[in-house]
Formats: sequence, structure tokens, C-alpha cells
Amino acid sequence: MTSEHDTLWRRCAYLGRVLLPLLDKEPWRQDRRRERLHSSDIDVSVGERLIEVFAALAAHAVAVDTSLPASEFETLPLSTVADAATGKQDFELLAGLPDTFADERDEIAVKVFRLYAYKGGQTSLQLLRLSTEVRHTLTVLAAREPGPVPTCGDIFRQADQANLPQ
Repeated sequence: MTSEHDTLWRRCAYLGRVLLPLLDKEPWRQDRRRERLHSSDIDVSVGERLIEVFAALAAHAVAVDTSLPASEFETLPLSTVADAATGKQDFELLAGLPDTFADERDEIAVKVFRLYAYKGGQTSLQLLRLSTEVRHTLTVLAAREPGPVPTCGDIFRQADQANLPQ
């Protein structure tokens, strides 16, 4: 049986995984993001995976901080997740994570994020740049939504319409 906490993490991880494919519906955005990653000395594939996990960590941190159950995750405003991505310290994003992960990719990505967070120096600057990429991505996707307060549920609906894998 899956725990509430594991279910919450899976929802957060899914949010992180679908952001870039949705953003890249406008192909020029992918080119620009990759140029920014390259100019920041961040390997593109590592950077894009870290953007995914960064978004998941930010969403998870907000959900845990507000005691939001997994069943209500869809109501979480994208602006709140964006604020957490740039406003929370790296160690705050890592607090309260599950002890184990069902998806090995998530576990590895979180370990890489943790390594970047604790290494300091240039990697701390890279995390700062990645946080702004997450915020930018969430802001662009939120602007595509007609409602006044775009939520994680709106992103899930976009992902569903784009036939992105769960």
C-alpha cells in the first residue's frame, strides 16, 4: 500500500517531469533554455533533469509546509511553487522528503540536487540559476491559463491534453 507521503511525492515529481515538455510546445523556448544552461556551464541534460527535480522539490516543500494532502495537490497555485523555487533555501527544499523513492530516477536526481546544494561554490550559483529557470517555466505556463489563479491541476490538464506519459 502506498503512503500519503509517497503519493504526494509522486504528484510533485510528475509536475516536475511535465513542465519542460509543456514549455517546449514553443520550440524556441527549448533553444533559449539550453543556451542559458550552456552559458552557465551547466550540462544541458543534467540541467534539465535538475530543473524537473527542482520544481518537484519546490512543490513538495510547499505541500508539506501547508499540510496539503496529496488528494488536494491539484489546488496548489503555480505562483506559490514558483515563489518556493526562488525563495526557499536549498536545505528547506530537501526537508521532509520520503526515505525511499519508487522511481530510481527521482532518487538519483534528488541525490544530485543534494550534492549541488552541499558542495557550495560554483554549484550553488548553478542552483540559483536553475531556480530562476524553474520560476520562469512556471510563470510562462501559468500565463497560458485563462483563470485568475493557475494551479498544478491546470498543468496536469495541459499534460493530459498533450498526451504526456504519467
